[in-house]
Amino acid sequence: MNKQNKPAYYAIIPSNVRYCEELKFAERLLYGEITALCGKEGYCFATNKYFADLYNVIPGTISRWISHLEKLGFIKVIIIKDEKNQIIERRIYINDIYKDILPNTYKQNKQYPYKQNCLYPMSKKTQYNNINIRIDRFFNYIIKEKKQNPEKFSKEEDKEFKDIITELEFNYNEDSIKIIKDDNIDKLKIIIYALKELFKSNKKYLIYKARRNNLISVYDNCRVIELEYKETENEINNFFEYYYKSIIKELEKG
Repeated sequence: MNKQNKPAYYAIIPSNVRYCEELKFAERLLYGEITALCGKEGYCFATNKYFADLYNVIPGTISRWISHLEKLGFIKVIIIKDEKNQIIERRIYINDIYKDILPNTYKQNKQYPYKQNCLYPMSKKTQYNNINIRIDRFFNYIIKEKKQNPEKFSKEEDKEFKDIITELEFNYNEDSIKIIKDDNIDKLKIIIYALKELFKSNKKYLIYKARRNNLISVYDNCRVIELEYKETENEINNFFEYYYKSIIKELEKG
């Protein structure tokens, strides 16, 4: 950023953002970061590169996340141009219960300023968010080789598991995932974490029956069924658990 504004100590993610199923987990986190960067000016002017460096993604991914947040009405993006019609700044405003005071300032004058009027049970959504956090952490360790192993593998287990994902051709590196679409990265994250769960369970033997095509086709079928559930106004509360149970059932058939 040209004008480095210091983030606030707290980020705010209201319930309508936290539990919005149309948002990726990373998009919800980005929303919180934007609120933390809304200082006295009442808007955030951080660049895509700033956010990309923060979350270890490419600027294009940040652009898609911001566009999605705006499309769903959670933020408002205003482009400031000079007399030559050249872009000089982007301003991101928060569209929430304070929208009537924008663009003057984004105030945090209450400890808990958002009403908890979500449509979904808190316990189910919190559980789903927690598994997403664990999936992301393990993916960062395996693919991006960042930080210590959150699963506390022994050296022998670490090598054995990495050999397994190499044999299944899921051993992408950080450079290669930069060109993979977000949906496919989500797929890769869940498949790798499911393999980890099998590896650490009493069903470890099943992991050696797994084949790349099987793991992918079961995932794709689960996503189709998830959409069918939504069309009937039902939902799969935890997609990972649904996929994990489905892959066990598939592998036990063989």
